[in-house]
Amino acid sequence: MPSDLHIHTTFSDGRLSPEEVLDAAKEAGLTYIAITDHDTVDGIRHLYEQGLYPAKTLCIIPGIEFSTEVDGHDVHVLGYDLDIYNQELLDKITELSEARWTRFSQILGKLADIGVDISESDVLQIAGVSHSIGRAHVARALVKKGIVSSIREAFDSFLQHGCPAYVPHYKIQPNEAVDLIRGAGGVPVLAHPKLVGDDRLVEHLLSMPFGGIEVFYPRHDEEDTARYKDIAKAHGLLMTGGSDFHGVATRFPEKLGIVTIEDDFAKPFFHPPKVLD
Repeated sequence: MPSDLHIHTTFSDGRLSPEEVLDAAKEAGLTYIAITDHDTVDGIRHLYEQGLYPAKTLCIIPGIEFSTEVDGHDVHVLGYDLDIYNQELLDKITELSEARWTRFSQILGKLADIGVDISESDVLQIAGVSHSIGRAHVARALVKKGIVSSIREAFDSFLQHGCPAYVPHYKIQPNEAVDLIRGAGGVPVLAHPKLVGDDRLVEHLLSMPFGGIEVFYPRHDEEDTARYKDIAKAHGLLMTGGSDFHGVATRFPEKLGIVTIEDDFAKPFFHPPKVLD
């Protein structure tokens, strides 16, 4: 049976609610899934508080994806099998959420300065339950209002680095993300290492107490996968993988179950829920 350890929901920038993700995962015949929303565990907490986690017919691994930066490189750190009520973790998530809201307001201010008519409510209607507001929500609002024809155009015209509405994203350091995940009883994993853009930096990062590396990823070709398998073995790391599913029609994969990993790669991260009684 297949598994997927990299999935986003409406609690960050995914299009499907946590409940819809569970339905889609079951329909796809997945065994293990990990919900890894950006800088938040609200999606998995929502499932727990609705009595849907743990699930009877699906093995759900609580996760998170931290956005970090080092030497100008974006470095994403996945955390698996963590305590979703760990106070230190929740305090940092609150800090990151507040920073995202500040950035969101600054982006809207810059858009207004160049005559782009988009309001806070336009974006919040798109964001829904998410407190992890990001540029993707602004981009989708720009598309909905007809200001641009696609999310790609929104980024290329307004939101990318060097564009008129770009605002830097407050990010923690990779070692801080690793420590937070370890402190919450989880396993930190270096996400999509090819996207780091420098394998020498990848090797340096793995001197930190990571527990795994995301070997299997849609933007890794066969050569990349083989290289990161070798790196994982050399460092004694668990190998993970997933689709980075967002449920966006123009972003591959558009459905769960298209990009998967073997169950044996997921099993080490699945344990009884680390939640409060």
